[in-house]
Amino acid sequence: MKDDKPTSFDIAYRAGVSQSTVSRALRNSPLVNEETRLKVQQIARELNYKVDKNASSLRSQQTKTIALLLCEDHGTGDSLINPFFLSMLGSITRATAIRGYDLLISFQQFSEDWHADYEDANRADGIIFLGYGDYEGFVKKLTYLTEVGAHFITWGPVLEGQPGVSIGCDNFNSAYHAAKHLIGLGRKQIAFLGDVSEHSPEFRDRYLGFCKALQEAGVAINPQLQVAAETSEEEGYKATLSLLQRRLKFDAVFGASDLIAIGAIKALEEAELHVPRDVAVMGFDDIPMASYTHPPLTTVRQDTLLAGELLVENLLRLVEGQKPESLLLPAKLVVRGSCGEKLQKP
Repeated sequence: MKDDKPTSFDIAYRAGVSQSTVSRALRNSPLVNEETRLKVQQIARELNYKVDKNASSLRSQQTKTIALLLCEDHGTGDSLINPFFLSMLGSITRATAIRGYDLLISFQQFSEDWHADYEDANRADGIIFLGYGDYEGFVKKLTYLTEVGAHFITWGPVLEGQPGVSIGCDNFNSAYHAAKHLIGLGRKQIAFLGDVSEHSPEFRDRYLGFCKALQEAGVAINPQLQVAAETSEEEGYKATLSLLQRRLKFDAVFGASDLIAIGAIKALEEAELHVPRDVAVMGFDDIPMASYTHPPLTTVRQDTLLAGELLVENLLRLVEGQKPESLLLPAKLVVRGSCGEKLQKP
């Protein structure tokens, strides 16, 4: 006997929208505009449509919770949180609440089998990853999550063939324009502090953008002016000391992160080099501390507000069966005192 009960697909056909939009509209999701939501709900009433609560429960798992997993960062002090992620955390929390979800926040050491504690155990509908430690090991974890059909999204590099959905900064072009700013100030012997290996693809992209700017300006790239450093003030401080020990002349430092750049300023001051007269300093991230250094740090501002909103929005799309694309967000150069004015020719 034919089952004549209306389905959500019947509503979608009459409303001219997707089935997932119908599902969102029927639970008053803010992802659906008011006009469409009212139209779908009216058609549902006309068809005498009843939500199958058992099926809905299976699809949604009824947790209404998102898990946010932060990688412990031992280089950023007692909090173990990279300060760049703190402003993004606020944005994610707000975006989650607006959509009627709770946020479960956890530190993760990526040697653990952390996926089993969340979506597999029905504690969360999806996972947001902030930070990843060693990238190559992280990708192996993401590959497994993809294979088991988990819903997750990452903030970080966006690379071809990368598992899952990622949202990140356009590191290459942002660093390119930042380096052009330094060159435009007359700085030609620019050091780059940061790990540029495959283990740190975001820093590597920043370095490649930096190199492109130098090449276009006809400035030779000196490998001795690149020093590996992870994201911490201590690493930036040590990298700058190493640079000074090489006794190579340099008139600017590009830190792959603000923390690295702040550490560099301390080392330069101890070496009695004036910032920016002797050495200009550029950072990347625009963490709150950047505007309070002495001098205030010129840096590249990532839009953490937009990033947080997009991470939540696109994760919920995944949960609802859609397939959002990975994307890169532009960043903005913020000019402050650490780069100074254009050098005067003698």
